[in-house]
Amino acid sequence: MTLVFMEAPDDELSRQALTLAESLGAEVRAVSVDGPYAPSAWAAAIVDAAGDADIVGPGSDRGNEVLAHVAAQLDLPFAANVTEVRGDELTRIRWGGTLLEEARLHSPRKLLTAAPFAFAPSDGGREVATLSPSFGDAVRVVDHVSPETGGKVSLADAKVVVSGGRGVGSAEGFAILEELAQLLDAAVGCSRVVTSAGWRPHTDQVGQTGTKVSPDLYIACGISGATQHIAGCKGAKKLLAINADREATIFAHADYAVIGDLHEIVPAITAELRKAKG
Repeated sequence: MTLVFMEAPDDELSRQALTLAESLGAEVRAVSVDGPYAPSAWAAAIVDAAGDADIVGPGSDRGNEVLAHVAAQLDLPFAANVTEVRGDELTRIRWGGTLLEEARLHSPRKLLTAAPFAFAPSDGGREVATLSPSFGDAVRVVDHVSPETGGKVSLADAKVVVSGGRGVGSAEGFAILEELAQLLDAAVGCSRVVTSAGWRPHTDQVGQTGTKVSPDLYIACGISGATQHIAGCKGAKKLLAINADREATIFAHADYAVIGDLHEIVPAITAELRKAKG
């Protein structure tokens, strides 16, 4: 049997983990965990529920952390961000997607997470059992704080993301991206260099150390295309890159490319959208 840890029944990365589990050819059981996030306690509940089954989880920050605790508690090896399994051999993503590692897992059981967007999401319809871990004195909830979105679309859920990099030039330069995003009902993202410069908060960062997104359309404005940023936006169905540097790495990943000054191109796109909307 294979036990699949799902962050939520409708979570896309968790449904991708289901697809990986189904490819292993054994009976599949899906579970989620109720209660405040405490990775060690969640892992203990998953270990108890799994018995001697293989365990698969989503390749999200939370999925990788929980499975790492599972591995520590079972004293077994754990392979993260797997793209393919062939018996005891597997392929997994390393270094933010720039390296594919071929490995052999020496273990009586498989502990795996599915690399984000390496598998098509399972169609669902599977019953997901809820586990209630024992927290003991390890966790004490003192308050619940919801993220302040101000009514804006969140990066994780947005169907369109308008993202800016160094080429935007300043914090004030994001005003034209905000205007375009408002017309498209989109979220505004940014690269790591932008947050490092203090132009945008870290919550807006798309990348390996930020939010991983999978919108229908990702509009990259003035973003060079560093590896860690591509790791965060490679789940986009379509990528439109706007950059004045025709040698920018981002163009190698783009479905559509516009070479030119984003301070002229973005307002032009906005103007045409306003015309189209009457």
